[in-house]
Amino acid sequence: MLIDEELTLKKLEVFLAFMRTGNLARAAAELQTSNVSVHRAIHSLESALRCPLFKHEGRNLTPLESAYVLEERAQKLIQDVVETVRLTREAAGFSAERFKLGSLYSLTVKTVPQLIMGLKIRRSELNIDLILGSNFDLLYKLKNMEVDAILVSLDDSVNDPDCEQIPLFSDDIFLATPADSKFAQRAEVDLAEVRDETFITLTQGFATHQDGNRVFKQAGFEPKVAMQVNDIFTLLSMVSSGVGYALLPGRIAAVYENRVKLIPLQEKYRLQQHIGVVFLKAKERDPNLLALLAECRMYANRQA
Repeated sequence: MLIDEELTLKKLEVFLAFMRTGNLARAAAELQTSNVSVHRAIHSLESALRCPLFKHEGRNLTPLESAYVLEERAQKLIQDVVETVRLTREAAGFSAERFKLGSLYSLTVKTVPQLIMGLKIRRSELNIDLILGSNFDLLYKLKNMEVDAILVSLDDSVNDPDCEQIPLFSDDIFLATPADSKFAQRAEVDLAEVRDETFITLTQGFATHQDGNRVFKQAGFEPKVAMQVNDIFTLLSMVSSGVGYALLPGRIAAVYENRVKLIPLQEKYRLQQHIGVVFLKAKERDPNLLALLAECRMYANRQA
């Protein structure tokens, strides 16, 4: 049996509103439409079903047994359709009850907590998962829809035609030294002075690793790398213990602030990281993402 094209979900919603209220005027008020529109929808529904639903008694419509059967089935049908739409949108990452935010480790010191607090105020029902990683890993997860947005360094590694970016702030690169280092009290440092020192770096894929390579290349030497680590907090711990030096962004200054000093580089070596949020163009209308982007714009304005 083919379903008549006049049998629509909208007409079923109108029918259910009438059955709930028992009155054309009240149904029209609930649906924010006119009495005539409600009456026309019910009449069209009877035509599509090819059977009567009501007995016409003057201006009154009295439900027949067929109307009660349809009411019971239509309620379940509408509920199933609503749930189907919700699950479909959630599978596509649109307006899900859970929001997956990717971030660089270093942004969890200040930026991420502020953005999450603002997002929770806007959408208190939202559950937020935080996924940490490198620029490379996070972009891969974003493209595969494993995360909804990422907070990363806006360098060439995240330039992608499928993505949009919103800048948040810029951050200088510093020389990180133990608090008792001979460079710890310097106002600035010439990298040529540390060419024979031991360094610790992040692994490839991290923006700070790439930026460090550029600075060392500009200084004209390859550093002696004692070890590579997978997160910036382990790296800071190694520096504070005197294992070696590192090139790190200023946003992590509050971590180990009594044990690690961040010394500005001389002007000729200075380099900035530009931090921002990256998201898929295909999801730019998702309500959860729009709430995050609003918080990001507010955050960027406060940093300006």
